[in-house]
Order: sequence, then structure tokens, then C-alpha cells
Amino acid sequence: MVFSSLLFLFIFLPLFLMIYYVAPKRLRNFILFIASLIFYAWGEPVYVLIMIFSTLLDYTVGRVIDHYRTDKFIPKIALAVSVCGNLGMLGFFKYADFFIENLNNFLGLDINLLKIALPIGISFYTFQTMSYTIDLYRGKIGVQKNIISFGAYVAMFPQLIAGPIVTYETVEKELNERTETIEQFSEGVMRFIEGLAKKVLLANNIGLAWETMKAMPEGSLTFVGAWFGIIAFALQLYFDFSGYSDMAIGLGKMMGFKFPENFNYPYLSKSVTEFWRRWHMTLGSWFREYLYIPLGGNRVSKPKFYRNLMIVWFLTGFWHGAGWNFVLWGLFFGVLIIVERMGLLKVLEKCPAFISHIYLLFVVMISWVLFSLESGSQIMMYLKAMFGIGEGGLISTETLYNLSNFGLTLLIGVVFATPLMNRLKEHLKPWMLYVFYAVMLVLSTAYLVDSTFNPFLYFRF
Repeated sequence: MVFSSLLFLFIFLPLFLMIYYVAPKRLRNFILFIASLIFYAWGEPVYVLIMIFSTLLDYTVGRVIDHYRTDKFIPKIALAVSVCGNLGMLGFFKYADFFIENLNNFLGLDINLLKIALPIGISFYTFQTMSYTIDLYRGKIGVQKNIISFGAYVAMFPQLIAGPIVTYETVEKELNERTETIEQFSEGVMRFIEGLAKKVLLANNIGLAWETMKAMPEGSLTFVGAWFGIIAFALQLYFDFSGYSDMAIGLGKMMGFKFPENFNYPYLSKSVTEFWRRWHMTLGSWFREYLYIPLGGNRVSKPKFYRNLMIVWFLTGFWHGAGWNFVLWGLFFGVLIIVERMGLLKVLEKCPAFISHIYLLFVVMISWVLFSLESGSQIMMYLKAMFGIGEGGLISTETLYNLSNFGLTLLIGVVFATPLMNRLKEHLKPWMLYVFYAVMLVLSTAYLVDSTFNPFLYFRF
């Protein structure tokens, strides 16, 4: 699907944009909807039906809520149908085998696993369609009576696969009437190239370092190697996901949409609380708006406040994947945020900035071990190596070899994970900037043609 998606972008995107801009404005949502379905069907021709079903479900629910607005019960029933339908689909495709496997393990049963492939992007577009029906029920948005326009919102290919999560309220006005300008198109092209370069030049190359360290035989992972590997994964994940978000935001700008930002240099944070205001910001906003606040947020007693945080973080972890490691990862952050709210934040604010920053990086690196490794034995082995109590010792000749191979790549990644390059670009003359983006596009294209290692980490979510 990764290759198919990028192939679509490179082969069909110019044709799509040409048709899109030549067509009358009243047809552009139709063109966007059809192109989005083709984009999705290119990699998953069967599961496009699931997306069409989700579109029809929430469009119909929206019309029912709007038509029976004054009724006391019907809008509530319609909203429940939407939420249960979307969560039911997500639960079946993403978590059915997880629950069956755990039932077998805990109760000694022998139920066959369904082994159903996960529809790509289902975690994202189900959240988006639910935002429409929930906000419509709340009266925050108007009903969308044009099913093609609503379908274009649900299936919108730039951010369909891995976000950012775009609520209907964010694009309601632009979906109905938007203006495309040359300046906006130019900004979109540059943003797209930035994301593409992040993905293929940084994430992919840094990912090779992580794959090398993760594949080390048990007992041979050293202290230096473990930290080197998890830093590589942290950078790979950041450039992979933020790169896709940049491409999505750029493509949106080309078509007159302004998608929300999803990352804001999260590794510069000085607390876990701040980190989650900078990392996957649209997911955090979604859980805050549609779960945390309805639970009562922080407007409740302390015990209930901490309960709300743990519920949100349990579900945040579980949203990322059907595995206990993801649940543990979410609860790990939940506990840290509660500890910070109980007083650690005040301590961190009084500390020198570099100490707070070291604390944040340390706990985030620990969290990525939980996130990236599935089995408990793998996690324990890796954590032991990180704390210097593994069997591999401090360093080895193999670790030195990997450092020499990937050290410069990681260093470049660290630099690009800060605003330094953006600040340097501000001082470049326009022609130099165009040359820079042209070079990035050529290098990225050459890498895609030549390389066989091209994973999109967030496709599996």
C-alpha cells in the first residue's frame, strides 16, 4: 500500500490537479471524491466499500438529526447509531483477533482467529465521521445535504491514510466554498516536498539504524547500542508521521483547504504535558473534545480528574494498536501526566531548562520501547540494556560499526527535528529556496525509485 500510495501521488496527482483546476468549481468536490476513492481502492479495492458504508451511515444520521432537531429522542438515537456503527466497525476490524486471542489465553479456549486485514486509515476516518455527527448533534455545525461533498470530506485522499485528523468543523466552510490561489498552491507544493523529503530521505534512512539494532541477537545489545537504536526509532517515527502530515497539509493547500497542524517540534518539550501539546496534536484535540471534556475534564473532584486522564490515556494507547504494549504505553503517559499535575510540573518549571529537557527525552525514549516492541521479553531485554544491566555490556565492535554507518544520519535527523533549518530558510533568497526544493524533490524521487525499504509506520493504525 505504501508503494501504491506514493505511486498514485507521483503518477495521478498531476493529472488530478489538472482536471481539478480545469473543472467548474461546482464539480470539484465530485472530482475530489472520485479521486479519493481511486486512491484508496488502488491499494485496498475491497475495503473501499467500508469507507463508502461509513460515508452513507453518517450522512444519513446527519440528515436524521437535522430533520428531527426538535424531537427529544430521535436525534439521540441517531447519534448512538453513528457512534456505535463507527466504533463497531473499528472494533471488529482492528480488535476482534486481539480479544479472541486473550479469551483463548485466559480461559483456555480454542477459538479460531478471524485474521481479517485492517482497513488502512480506518482509525482516522471513523474519528472524522464521528466528529461530524457529534458536532451536528451539539449544534456546532450545519448539516451537509450534499452527499458528494460529505463523501469528499470523509474520503479526502491527502489525509485519509494517516491524518492529521480533520474534524468537519475545521473544513466546513472550505468544503462548501473555497478559493484556490497561486500563492497558496506554491506554499502547498513546498510543504509537500518538505514532507516527502522527511519521509524518504530522513525517516527511511534513520529507520535502517533502528531495524539493525532491533534485530540484534538476545544478549548482544549493548548500553550504547540500545540508546542509539531507540533514538533512531524516535526520529524515524517523528519524520515518518510528521512527513506524511506535511504532505497532507501541502496537498490540502493546493486544493484550497487549510488542514490543522499535527506537530510542533515535540522533542523540544520540557515536560510530558508539553510534549503531548506538540505531538499528534489533532489526535489529542479529538480525545479532549469528544472524550475528556464530556467526562468532566478537570472540572470535577481530584479523584475523578485523575480517572478521566487515565481513561483518555488508556484509550489513546489502545487506539494506536491492538496489543498490550500499546495499552501499557498509553497508561505510562497517563501516570506521568498525573504525576506532573500533582506537582512535578511546578518543579520542572523551576529547574534549569536543560534538566527539564533531559527528563522529557528520557521518559519519551522509555515510552518508545513500549511502543515499538510487542513482547514483554523483548521490552525487558531492551530496557535492561538501556539501564546498563543487560548482557551486552557497555559497547561492542558491532555497535561501533553501526555508529560509524548511521551516526551522521542520526545527527542530521537531530538537526532537522529542531526549527534550525526553517530559520535558515528564512534567510535564503527566493531563487536559492527554489533550488533547494527542486534538489529535495529530485533526491526523494531517486530514493523512491531505487530503494526497497519504504515503510509508513502509521499506516497500521
